[in-house]
Amino acid sequence: MGLNHKSRKADTYTMKEAIDALLDSYKLRTKLDSTQIVQSWSDIMGLPIAEKTTTIFIKDKVLCVKIISAPLRNELQMSKDKIIYLLNQKFQYDVINDITFL
Repeated sequence: MGLNHKSRKADTYTMKEAIDALLDSYKLRTKLDSTQIVQSWSDIMGLPIAEKTTTIFIKDKVLCVKIISAPLRNELQMSKDKIIYLLNQKFQYDVINDITFL
């Protein structure tokens, strides 16, 4: 009895598909996204903004960012849509739907 090559081929996945399925099945995607956003925050927003950022986390696709400068917080609030676009573009899918500046 040999292996049925046709049925086996139908069950093959790319490495990306397999990793995505693993992340989704163990509900690790949000944690991974949070980690990647924190690590890339200074690259995306620049060092001056990153230096004034104390906390970053994601809850229910809402990015929560604590900024220690009130004027900067207000300016970022006005640019919220652009920041959401930049983050989603970097991750190539809608990683966040909203941002709350604390």
